[in-house]
This record gives sequence, structure tokens and C-alpha cells, in this order.
Amino acid sequence: MGGDFQVTAEQNGAPLEEFLADPANCILDLATAVAHCAKSLGLPHAVVYLADLQQRHLVPLTDVAASMAIDDSLAGWCYRTQSLRVEESDRDGMTAWFPLLDGAERLGVLAVHAQAITATSLRQGRALAALLAMMITSKRAYKDSFVRRTRTEAMRLPAEMLRAFLPPRTIGNGQVVSTAVLEPAYDIGGDAFDHSLTADALHAVVLDAMGHNLLSGLTSAVALAACRNARRTDADLRSLVDSVDEALSRWLPEQFCTGILARLDFNSGVLQWSNCGHPTPLLIRDQRLIGDALTREADPPMGLRSLLSTRDRRVHETRLQPGDRVLLYTDGVTEARMADGRMLGLERFADHVIRASTTGEIAPETLRRLIHSLLDSQDSRLRDDATILMFEWQPDR
Repeated sequence: MGGDFQVTAEQNGAPLEEFLADPANCILDLATAVAHCAKSLGLPHAVVYLADLQQRHLVPLTDVAASMAIDDSLAGWCYRTQSLRVEESDRDGMTAWFPLLDGAERLGVLAVHAQAITATSLRQGRALAALLAMMITSKRAYKDSFVRRTRTEAMRLPAEMLRAFLPPRTIGNGQVVSTAVLEPAYDIGGDAFDHSLTADALHAVVLDAMGHNLLSGLTSAVALAACRNARRTDADLRSLVDSVDEALSRWLPEQFCTGILARLDFNSGVLQWSNCGHPTPLLIRDQRLIGDALTREADPPMGLRSLLSTRDRRVHETRLQPGDRVLLYTDGVTEARMADGRMLGLERFADHVIRASTTGEIAPETLRRLIHSLLDSQDSRLRDDATILMFEWQPDR
């Protein structure tokens, strides 16, 4: 059967490298490119499914198939675990499900349908999934068709503006992974997050701007831009915070935001952070919450430099151990009400992450399920924005 796939590829059209080398194909819409690439690899039929904004559904790129629930389908299992899944197809033959990954970021899944699934077709399917993930990432920033298919309701203007500034939900390398969620997805006001990788460090930021309107979103957007601008000139952590202070004082003098700005050296495990009027980060080690491990006196919120008097912003430091998970969050998380009416609180928040880690669940899936449990216990409404960013140091991976 492996030979049959190779013969089919040669009979059906030009090899994949010829298709990719033709400049005219660079402007093809993605659905057409998927069909051409699958044909070039000898794969009879392939369908791309993208995760919706809230990661509840897998939505086909075109109307050739129906959406599927991430929590209740084999395709969703592939997405949740980032693992291959093979099943008998509703039509004749078999279907192989491949995760679509942009580095550590989950984009969706790829379905490959064939009469039989062989080692050759699996290898070709993995190659196609890797290629399509890069295509999707390169096009989704300017293709509104992607956005429309992955939204289930209209987005309010403050959320639209702020989401334009947000990075991918998940980033990582061989030593560290950082993942985040932000709700309510279509109605956020002042919460925001950022994370990025340099040659030797992870930078992570969680912000909570005063209010819940367009001005709140603008405050967070300016703060994010100031962080990035300073970071890209190799500024240290204290200078990053100073840059946000200066930007808000100059452009939005009536606004302020709380936040945690952190830097993890993923070679040494040294974590530095500055707390600007924000909830204390949490440290989970060996499946236990290490109480007060990262508790330090907080400085005033950013944009309120006058409250500092002549004192500089403080940068704190500790050394992580391999496997440590650090949680940055806004108070909308811990103050969320559960189904029993009680607030989630720090202990239950940490306990959810700990229980997930004992099962080997990947970090992005842990946060996806946690934020959904908060939404579903409150009729899909939060009293405040809820943002969680979690990073894990795994130098021995």
C-alpha cells in the first residue's frame, strides 16, 4: 500500500516541491492549497479544522464538513493531546487525525481520509500538517476569513482592539513552555498578557488596567507596546517597568494598570519579576503549591510613579527547580464564582493545575479546561476579566 501511495502521487500531479517552488501558487487561497498539496503527496482527501477562539469547537476551513466539539470527538482528542488518532471513516476507508501545531501553539487538526492508512500515508500526513500549520500562521494575520470561521459571536470594540496586540496563546522551546488564556473572549476590557522568547530567556507579562472599556484596553495596549519596545532594545526588567510608567504618564496620565513582569533565564532557572500592585504569582513544585514562595511587597501600579517617591521599582529574584510551574493571573480568576457559589480562590485554582499535572496533561490543555470550568459554572459570564498565564521550566526535556 505504501507503494500505491507513491504511484498515485506521481500519477495525480507534480511533486510537492514543484508546487511549492511555483511563485504563482503563493497567492492561492488556503483551501485550494490544501487540495493541491494533498494531491501532490498522494493523499486522496484532506480537511483542515481550526479551533474557535474559545477552544470549544473544531471548525472546518470550508463548508465540506460539520464542526466538532473539542471535548467530545476523536478530532478533539487529537487537539487536546497533540497526538495522532486513526479511526474508521463514516465514508469508506479510514481517517487519520493530525494536530496542527505552530511550534507549541495549537491551531487545530488535519483530517486525512484514505482507503487504508499506512506508514507512508502517516508520514505524508505529518508532512502535510507541518506545512499547513506554517501556511495558516503566515496568512491568518490578514485573512479575515480565518477570523470569521473561528468566532461564534460578535466581538465588542475594546476586545477587538486588545486582541490585535496579543501574541499566540502558547510559545515554547526545548526548555520552557508558556501558555495563556483570557476570558471573556468577546468582551475583554483591560486584561492582557504577553510572552516572548529570546536566545536565553522567556519574558512574560500579565496586565490588568483600570476599568472595563475602550480606554482600559488602550491602557493595556500602550503598556504592552512599551514593554516590547524596551525588551527589543535588550532593556533589563526594571527598565521595562520604567518604560511602561513613562508611556502611561505621558500619553494616558489619568490611567494606570497593575501587572507582573517576569523574566526566566531558561539555562539557569533564575526567575526575576516585578510586582506592580498585582496578585502574587504562584509557584507549583512537585505537585504542591509552595505557599508564599513568590510573595513580596508589591510596588504601586504602573502609571502611578508619583506614589513611588524617589524609590526605584523593585526586581525580585529566585531560582526555579526543573518541572516548576509559575502562574500569573488577574483577580478575575480567583474571584470567579463556582457552581456552588463559592469563589474559586487560590487553593482551588492551584489544585486544578496540580491535579492536571499528575495525569500528564499538557499545559495549554490544563488552562483551557480550567477557564471553561469557570465559564460554565457562571452561565458563561464572568464578573471581571480573567487571565491566566502559566510557564513551566523543563530544562531536561
